[in-house]
Amino acid sequence: MEKRNFFMTKTLLGALVLLTLGVQNMQADHYKCSTKPIQPPLKIVEKPIDFGKARVNMTKAYIRQHYGMKVKNIAITPRIIVLHWTAEMNFKKSFNRLKPQKLLSDRKDIAKASALNVSAQFLVDRDGTIYRLMPENWMARHVIGLNYSSIGVENVGGKGNKADDLTAAQLHSNIALVRYLKAKYPTIQYLIGHYEYRQMERTPLWLEKDKGYRTVKNDPGRKFMHDVRKAVKDLHLKTPPKGR
Repeated sequence: MEKRNFFMTKTLLGALVLLTLGVQNMQADHYKCSTKPIQPPLKIVEKPIDFGKARVNMTKAYIRQHYGMKVKNIAITPRIIVLHWTAEMNFKKSFNRLKPQKLLSDRKDIAKASALNVSAQFLVDRDGTIYRLMPENWMARHVIGLNYSSIGVENVGGKGNKADDLTAAQLHSNIALVRYLKAKYPTIQYLIGHYEYRQMERTPLWLEKDKGYRTVKNDPGRKFMHDVRKAVKDLHLKTPPKGR
């Protein structure tokens, strides 16, 4: 009897040792994992522009006229992220320019191409606040030739349409937004500045049929673009082809 009790006690003690070691290992793994930095979810404020039936229909007409496609809806498969500046130093003015469905009367440079107002999926204020203006996978009019495959990110700034004056907060937000979009849409291949859009004519993504419909752009500034690209180098996003 004593011998049996001895073996039972020994067995129980062995089990307790194994259980203790297991708990310790689990705790060690837990603490090891908790040392990794936790990325907070990207904060995006919803601030929709006017995008009713009239704008949808004008978008379809734009696609038909400029890209030669008759579509049932304006959904896109994102393949490019295009960064911009608004050439306005004020958020309200920038938003109000994008908000109406029809193009404002002072945009004579592009009015002949369509009455559809310019737009973008996102607008980033100078304090870094990110606003979503419309569904990410709906076509916006923000870049000639590439609207049907791109997501546009406007940044409040670019005084005189030439000053490379976007803020450090905007830089941080653009970097985070690029990472968010690439993770959400693995189809995205390119990251370009608006000033580089004509270099994309050398790719199959270029769709513009009107050879006379081109504009000269400086946004979002070469330094800003360089800094964003450097920060997201690990995403391996393509730059536009050289030579134009």
